[in-house]
Amino acid sequence: MSNRYAVILGAGKGTRMKSKLYKVLHPVCGKPMIQHVVDQIRGLNFGKIVTIIGHGGEAVKEQLGETVDYAVQEKQLGTAHAVQQAADIIRGRQGTTVVLCGDTPLITGETVGKLLDYHENEGAAVTVLTALMANPSGYGRVIRNKSGDVERIVEDKDASPSEKEIKEINTAIYCFDNERLFDSLKKIKNDNAQGEYYLPDVISILKSEGSKVAAFLSDSFEETLGVNDRVALSQAEGYMRKRINAYHMRQGVTITNPDNTTISADAVIGSDTTLYPGTMILGQAKIGEGCEIGPYTEVKDSEIGHSAKIKQSVVHDSKVGEHVNIGPFAHIRPLSQIGDNVKIGNFVEIKKSAMGEGSKASHLSYVGDAEIGKDVNLGCGSITVNYDGKNKYLTRVEDGAFIGCNVNLVAPVTVGKHAFVAAGSTITQTVDENALAIARSRQTNKENYAEKLAFKKK
Repeated sequence: MSNRYAVILGAGKGTRMKSKLYKVLHPVCGKPMIQHVVDQIRGLNFGKIVTIIGHGGEAVKEQLGETVDYAVQEKQLGTAHAVQQAADIIRGRQGTTVVLCGDTPLITGETVGKLLDYHENEGAAVTVLTALMANPSGYGRVIRNKSGDVERIVEDKDASPSEKEIKEINTAIYCFDNERLFDSLKKIKNDNAQGEYYLPDVISILKSEGSKVAAFLSDSFEETLGVNDRVALSQAEGYMRKRINAYHMRQGVTITNPDNTTISADAVIGSDTTLYPGTMILGQAKIGEGCEIGPYTEVKDSEIGHSAKIKQSVVHDSKVGEHVNIGPFAHIRPLSQIGDNVKIGNFVEIKKSAMGEGSKASHLSYVGDAEIGKDVNLGCGSITVNYDGKNKYLTRVEDGAFIGCNVNLVAPVTVGKHAFVAAGSTITQTVDENALAIARSRQTNKENYAEKLAFKKK
């Protein structure tokens, strides 16, 4: 087992978020902040990852599942007190512990790995992850000595005018010698205005004991941004969106307007696909190669085949084949399967249905709880009548059938292979293979009747 450990602080109430949602569960690009952190460090081979939760922490457990261990901070008594809750899990072990914040969704596994390596190579008791900030107002400044080690960290309110000019800030992410960490935590006092136990006090304790305190400068401040309110949440969203979009563009995806395109952190997009403005690729979406998505299209938790085109439409929790043309203004609802070379046109809604290869529903149709075969034509305004007010029923249209305009297929019902249903029909019984079904009233014309109508134009 690895002698590296991680503690993620996730017990904060987040009162400044002004939300009923647990702070670290607020999403950034569709994924909870703490999930971003866990996903980034999972590949670093930690012996233990301990997440500190507080009141309401069951929701965090539901999100992270068994991927981490948990410790509970019953009372919010400060960051040092929070780390101390992990003692029963990792205290007494030799090795290195990194302390991370569950509200820093932009931190990368690469940076955490570099921090760990630097800390161990320097032989430090503690290493502070720092960042350079153009306007560091409000942040603790890192004061280094001539050898480059950390002399002390001074809070903004306590900094002298010259110290306020320092641009290097404390990110509140640290690496510790694990045994020294828990020994020092016992020595921290809470004689401060808040009556809390602060983790940075470990640094001064170790410094006073002659231990080495090092600092590792991160490549960017953005990566270490902590989210404490909705303003910072929007900033994190913006930074994450730029990072994700840049990654996909470097992988061969064309994004015509990155500032107006949202892609989830877990999405997979093939090369030579083009995303137009207003496109949102959400959740566990998987987009094939050579697709055209958008403008103003939402694809969520769905698989889209190669060379598909989806314009101004919504696709949720469904599978779409290759060379499919969807939209504009179509809605593919969950649990639908769209075969190859299918056309779904404007104002068509597909719900929990399968559309076979080469079939078409070009406009103004509703297809719900249906199995549509191959090469079927659903005429304008065709409807599967699937709901009787209590139960949903299946409509089956077999290969090669032609459904005329304004046809109601009242489920449960089957239309056989190569059958033809005349426009305006309401079908309630099975239509046999190769049959013509007509189910409408015979037209009657009343001669000169228009003369009697009051609305006749004069």
